[in-house]
Amino acid sequence: MDEAKLKKILGDINAPAPDENAKKSAVNLAVAEFKTVENQRKNAPQGISLFGRLTSKTTQTRRDPMQQKSKQRLMYGGMATAMAVVLIVGVTAQQTMIKNNEFVAQSMLATTNVDAAATAMESLADVNEAAPQEMEREEALPSAAPAPLPTPMDAPVASLTVTEQAAQVGNYATTARAKIATPGFAGAGADASRMMMAESMPYAPPPGVVVPLPEPINPYYQEEGRDKFQDFKPSPVKLVADEPVSTFSIDVDTASYSLVRRELNNGIIPNPDAVRIEELVNYFDYNYALPETRETPFKPTVTVTNSPWSKDKKLVHIGIKGFDIQTDQKPHSNLVFLVDVSGSMDSPDKLPLVKSSLKMLLDTLQPDDTVALTVYAGSAGTVLEPTKVSDKQTILNAIDNLNAGGSTAGAAGIEEAYRLAEKHFDKEGVNRVIVATDGDFNVGVSSDTDLKTIIEKKRESGIFLSVLGFGLGNLNDSLMQTLAQNGNGTAAYIDTINEARKVLVEEASSTLFPIAKDVKIQVEFNPELVQEYRLIGYETRALNREDFNNDKIDAGDIGAGHTVTAIYEITPAGATPSIDPSRYAEKKEAAQPKSEFAGEIGFLKMRYKLPKENESKLITTPISADANAAPNSDVTWATAVAGFGQILKGDTHIGNFTYDDVIKMANEAKGTDEFGQRAEFINMVRNAKASAPH
Repeated sequence: MDEAKLKKILGDINAPAPDENAKKSAVNLAVAEFKTVENQRKNAPQGISLFGRLTSKTTQTRRDPMQQKSKQRLMYGGMATAMAVVLIVGVTAQQTMIKNNEFVAQSMLATTNVDAAATAMESLADVNEAAPQEMEREEALPSAAPAPLPTPMDAPVASLTVTEQAAQVGNYATTARAKIATPGFAGAGADASRMMMAESMPYAPPPGVVVPLPEPINPYYQEEGRDKFQDFKPSPVKLVADEPVSTFSIDVDTASYSLVRRELNNGIIPNPDAVRIEELVNYFDYNYALPETRETPFKPTVTVTNSPWSKDKKLVHIGIKGFDIQTDQKPHSNLVFLVDVSGSMDSPDKLPLVKSSLKMLLDTLQPDDTVALTVYAGSAGTVLEPTKVSDKQTILNAIDNLNAGGSTAGAAGIEEAYRLAEKHFDKEGVNRVIVATDGDFNVGVSSDTDLKTIIEKKRESGIFLSVLGFGLGNLNDSLMQTLAQNGNGTAAYIDTINEARKVLVEEASSTLFPIAKDVKIQVEFNPELVQEYRLIGYETRALNREDFNNDKIDAGDIGAGHTVTAIYEITPAGATPSIDPSRYAEKKEAAQPKSEFAGEIGFLKMRYKLPKENESKLITTPISADANAAPNSDVTWATAVAGFGQILKGDTHIGNFTYDDVIKMANEAKGTDEFGQRAEFINMVRNAKASAPH
């Protein structure tokens, strides 16, 4: 075979699209080839050609014209080998021992692409057939240890000088570098791989220079110590005489629970600022009384019990459960998935988990619902215009084609997502943007304050916002809270595929379908019966007293079937207070409670708006002073979870309450636990106990 024919054969080889591992292997092989050339030049005076060596174990005894012709053919085979190994992709661990020219065929068969292997074998067939006698004579010779599949490959051409061979290797390296530097050559860690490979690979190593192999490259983005949480302190004890009214926005988010669970499962006590007690408590479902109509989407359930960690104090549990929507009553959904595909999302617990999560959510939607997909990295763009779920495969293909790389222009992505949602707004349906991110916005508008301004303007359009957080080490939890709290939406943290199933499948209705927005709670305590109070959790949701009646003030939103729990600890009149009375306060005789309020320790008010309305409605109920109420399993469970959260935060108001106390209470209240979530919580507490400093 002449050189022209060989080039034609090589040009006809249809190499499959390379993957990331193949690129690294190809470049590493090219570098290692030069080292092999050098070693064989020093140790093999009879020649350094791979095929010359394989077919010449006793080369001194076979000096005939046929051998020389065969050697020339095999030289071209060596060139084909070098080119083929650089082009080949998907090298697997399966390697067998094959001699002579068949090693080329094995290089091909070791790939996962059978078609490419077959093509390459056919191209090399006439090389093998050209010297059958030579190969037969080879078999008849005393056998030495068969040569293994070269990894890295041996020298391609014996007749070239070392300098020429080095230049040839440099050409292969140049080709590899050019391919790796191509923007479309994307994959896990592509940016880092291109940079490191380019720095490690010489173009044409001179004779005698040993080229080190590139250092191993992390297959995905890894970051540590850059998680961001809002700094806040536990709510203080307040004197009823000074401040009798407490006001806050409800919170149905669950992100904190998943974050805490992930850290504890890794043997780490979480950052106290990552612990939002209300999100731990509200992670679980409770059997509170159901509302009767959608127009009044919830009604409160209030229980007063003794505090398990403070003698003579009591806990006031306020629970609400949202109106649930039946499947045949679900409104049409206009959803826009906004996916962060920046370089920081290049990790198994980020973008791959995002894809799986969105596919799960897709399975809960109706055929007439529409889904759009937009992304942001260095810039924002639309990947998929609104598409009906009935065309499911088109949506799945768009999700599967997402790859990570680049910086994070998150604000531009939010603008684009809202534009799509507004363009296809459904007046009778639910319009929602679902953001999937680790919260790392670093291009354009990136401060929490500026992003809050953008979101506040957008929520007036009637579009709700949900934020799904992924990954650790670079998580901007503070930003996620800003987006969710100001976008009429919710925030969840997805750390496992099971959590994705819980949030997006089991709780799909509450995740997608709002039944009330701007829900506020206000409690006024009776100073004749209560000295002090403190709200457990909800520190980041506090509102001013005057905000309660102001419909312009944003508050939390409740989805279909959501449950919300709030817990106050109070100091009844006559019990030892936490705060000493003022020395100079005017002393008054103890007054008898007014007869009309004699049985009330407080008064509960709730304001809410229906999803498509802008004027709030009011629900009120007195809080009974019955101190002998026996806590049911839901109240006991919520108390145990709240106690656990206070321990993690280092709250000083819980005295000697311990992890063992939490475990005991939780075991008593676990109940049937159909999905194992309560058993999982008890194990979390055990993990915290084991990881806590002693």
